[in-house]
Amino acid sequence: QVQLVESGGGLVQAGGSLRLSCAASGRYTMGWFRPAPGKEREFVAAISGSGGSTYYADSVKGRFTISRDNAKNTVYLQMNSLTPEDTAVYSCAARARGIGGLGSVGSYDYWGQGTQVTVSS
Repeated sequence: QVQLVESGGGLVQAGGSLRLSCAASGRYTMGWFRPAPGKEREFVAAISGSGGSTYYADSVKGRFTISRDNAKNTVYLQMNSLTPEDTAVYSCAARARGIGGLGSVGSYDYWGQGTQVTVSS
């Protein structure tokens, strides 16, 4: 029973920043996703259960940072240098699998409802 609740979305100008939060119970591998052409969700970033390993989509490398505080049962996505192309509903997800195949939407077992991020030009 993994419960995921996202927050932190909003409206920012291009080049600005937002920090998304996901209240998540359990020390699962966690990921952030957003809709993309051709598929329901696109992988953005993921973090291992311990927080020791992080992974990013090429489109966000160097701009986004995923982290977690297991004591607070919270996963974060720090989003910097935002562009209009980053506009999307961002969802957090959890899975029991290990670090392999982190970009696979189908490998995640639990999903939050999402939080809207809008980046103006």
